[in-house]
Amino acid sequence: MERDWDIVEVLRHSRHDWLNKLQLIKGNLDLNRIDRAKAVIDEIVIEAQHETKLSNLHMPLFASLLLKSNWINPSFKLEYEVLIESESIKVDDGIMTSWTTLFFSCLNEAIEPFQENHLSVTIEPQLDGIRFFFDFSGIIIKRELIEKFFADRIVDLMVKEFSDSELILEVFMPIL
Repeated sequence: MERDWDIVEVLRHSRHDWLNKLQLIKGNLDLNRIDRAKAVIDEIVIEAQHETKLSNLHMPLFASLLLKSNWINPSFKLEYEVLIESESIKVDDGIMTSWTTLFFSCLNEAIEPFQENHLSVTIEPQLDGIRFFFDFSGIIIKRELIEKFFADRIVDLMVKEFSDSELILEVFMPIL
């Protein structure tokens, strides 16, 4: 069950993330590692650009899920890249969000916690919809959970790679 996040809770998490980033910059500056501090700033700028693109999609539920993901999915780190420049593509936000929520839950149960588990999501426009690429690397300990999840298809899904340490899949959502 998805819980509701109030504005104070969202701001608390966001402020915590920003303080961590500022401490990383300050620490590098204190160590006179100017190049590393600049690199961290560049990473923050790129992340903010992708947050803006994600927020500009006509998918507020999906955007909210991704923006909160690292606060609510303790077993893996999520990064995302949005390759869409325009806001004109509209797909079914509810279906994509529901599927992704279930996928994140399944992934949390199927992977080894406290390991270097990483999920990258790339969102790319197509002529007739949007393609979502999910690329997981880490330690999968319960393959059968993921296989069962894939059997219950509610989206157009293609599994590109599936091993004990990698899962690559593609979801296509047509234009409404």
